[in-house]
Amino acid sequence: MKARSEPGPGYKWVALSNTTLGVLIATMDASIVIISLPAIFRGIGLDPLAPGNIGYLLWMILGYLLVSAVLVVVLGRLGDMFGRVRIYNLGFLIFAGASVALSLDPFHAGAGALWLILWRIVQAFGGSMLTANSAAILTDAFPARQRGMALGINQITALAGQFLGLLAGGFLAAVDWRAVFWVSVPISVTGTIWSYVSLRETATGRPGRVDWLGNVTFASGAGILLAAITYGIQPYGDSATGWGNPWVLTGLSGGVVLLLLFCYVEKRIAEPMFNLALFKVRAFAAGNLAALLTAVARGGLQFMLIIWLQGIWLPLHGYDFEDTPLWAGIFMLPLTLGFLLAGPLSGYLSDRFGARLFSTLGLALVACSFLGLLALPVDFDYGTFAALLLLNGLGQGMFSSPNTSSIMGSVPPEYRGVASGMRSTFQNSGTALSIGVFFSLMVSGLASSLPGTLSHGLQAHGVPAAAAEHAASLPPVSTLFATFLGNNPIEHLLTSQGALDHVSESQRAALTGHTFFPQLVSGPFHHGLTIVFSVATGMAVISAVASALRGGHRAVHEGAGQRRTSAATDAHGASESSHNTPS
Repeated sequence: MKARSEPGPGYKWVALSNTTLGVLIATMDASIVIISLPAIFRGIGLDPLAPGNIGYLLWMILGYLLVSAVLVVVLGRLGDMFGRVRIYNLGFLIFAGASVALSLDPFHAGAGALWLILWRIVQAFGGSMLTANSAAILTDAFPARQRGMALGINQITALAGQFLGLLAGGFLAAVDWRAVFWVSVPISVTGTIWSYVSLRETATGRPGRVDWLGNVTFASGAGILLAAITYGIQPYGDSATGWGNPWVLTGLSGGVVLLLLFCYVEKRIAEPMFNLALFKVRAFAAGNLAALLTAVARGGLQFMLIIWLQGIWLPLHGYDFEDTPLWAGIFMLPLTLGFLLAGPLSGYLSDRFGARLFSTLGLALVACSFLGLLALPVDFDYGTFAALLLLNGLGQGMFSSPNTSSIMGSVPPEYRGVASGMRSTFQNSGTALSIGVFFSLMVSGLASSLPGTLSHGLQAHGVPAAAAEHAASLPPVSTLFATFLGNNPIEHLLTSQGALDHVSESQRAALTGHTFFPQLVSGPFHHGLTIVFSVATGMAVISAVASALRGGHRAVHEGAGQRRTSAATDAHGASESSHNTPS
């Protein structure tokens, strides 16, 4: 496949605006259902606390993330072979079709949930085609001196989309649960038409064969591993988690074996899907390691903040449980603001002064913000909390843009599609892993103290011992999901058992009010939160070290059909063009 004619000077801005729209809608839809799940479950008639429905809830969230993590490398490689714009455009089309299907769910209860999960997976397939090729399209369209700025805007839009999705989900779910999916329809349809009309291939394709063995071993290995982690979160027998489940252990070991087989295959095949040789480039390897660990820490932060706000802080401050999903999104806005402020600016500056300084300093700020959150009481002062969220957002914005530019600028032009896919794989896998890692840490922290605390607290308010013990036997993960869904589990459980008929009116009001459940779980929750944020701090520190060790790299330049490299270092700019005035 040959490159098309050279586009005009304004094409790079067309490419930036279109790809920014694409990654925004793709990442927003990855998180938009998190806040809106209570409305979705009510709309299709599912009880969110029923043990059999936890799987629906997890797959509604994780199905999208799992597909995104598994397929982006494959789709980036196909972009290198058949045209990045061609794959990107097709992704917009698939995404638009899935958005329409999601908004028209004709079923109820379990069948309705399965419909949504299925089409969320299809939507994730289209979204992966967008995210896998957007960075490569921008790298092709922009000169090296402006690449950091362009990739910074694109990357921060993708990260900000995750948090804007939380806010949008809260607002739209208050209108109608189907509106959560309606909002994607006009945006994706408009983006589809615009991409087919305005985008063009600007790089020469690299013909090759599809690495079927590599595709199968990677997709099955990563898919089985992430699915096993998903089921590891759920209770098994008398255990609070499922890590002792033989099927989970088989999935974990089987996934690892398949991924090892994948690495063996990729080293011996002529045209591999996952170019392991790119990891010999220090900037590429260090940047992706830092991105993976930062994504894990960021995902843990996102979910813990939602639970903290919805389950404890907002009810303690008089908000109804049903309203907490919307307000949680609003109160987390400083985090998004930090992303939006620091991302484009740090990308612009890294074009001149290099990626290492900004990305490493940004991760140091992230680690400091985790330490600050670790020191907060459960019932915190919001001003301090908001300042720490802003600091975390600024740090992540400072890291993400220069890191993406460094990764994409360190590889030859013909590998940009697969490099973009590999980068997205690490980032998306980190988000999926964070759910398994941090939910397990939190559940383990709750399992030792929550049942006894819950039983004693209920009995102290007149609940019969048998009913109190039954409520306390609820798996900790169900309690977490109850707070996650803006649901008062005490009222839900005691009403279903008829236990509220045996207490006085004042005791009933206390049990079902805003403060009983948050005050009851605040101690066990803070214990789990300490574990979670300690681990997140450690990951941020390791990421900062990896970023600092990325060193200088040989920046790749295109010209006259051949590759030229310059021994530029991060300390003096990402390329020999870094000091030129932008056009």
